[in-house]
Amino acid sequence: MTQTDDSLRDHFLVASPYLEDAGFHGAVVYLCEHSAEGAMGIVVNQPLEITVGEVLDQLDIRRERPDQPVYAGGPVQTERGFVLHRTGGDWHGTIPVSDRISLTVSRDVLEAIGRGDGPRQYLMALGYSGWGEGQLEEELASNSWLVTPADDDLLFRTPDESRYAGVLRAMGIDLNQLTNTVGHA
Repeated sequence: MTQTDDSLRDHFLVASPYLEDAGFHGAVVYLCEHSAEGAMGIVVNQPLEITVGEVLDQLDIRRERPDQPVYAGGPVQTERGFVLHRTGGDWHGTIPVSDRISLTVSRDVLEAIGRGDGPRQYLMALGYSGWGEGQLEEELASNSWLVTPADDDLLFRTPDESRYAGVLRAMGIDLNQLTNTVGHA
């Protein structure tokens, strides 16, 4: 996908309470790519009942770091792992999203995490969220999502159960005052 000036890459999509897709109820999606061809993002606040340590054990990767949750990144390719992390390191399959955040899809980043010399701040997800050409724009026009620039502290330092409310708060929005005619930030 090619980057455009009006790209929402490196933004959060925050599910409106009126989003009709139950799979995204209360979701915060970090957009990794957005162009005229479509969009791709990772849900960053819906932990699965599996930890990074358990994934590393399943892959026979030695681990030394404390366990962190693995997130349900979205309904597409749910068997594939994605690691969102601070930019830095030299791993195969790394795609820079911004000058601060990268997305890596290769085993070597998992091995580095297991050894304790991987990215210090990261989120691991299984699957991703994808939109075809014009699909996200249609959902935005129907007020299904709120949009705001991503905040690294909300992404990496805020507990997953607080991310939805935290992103809304950062936008100056009181969850109790949202209506189905909400606009876009």
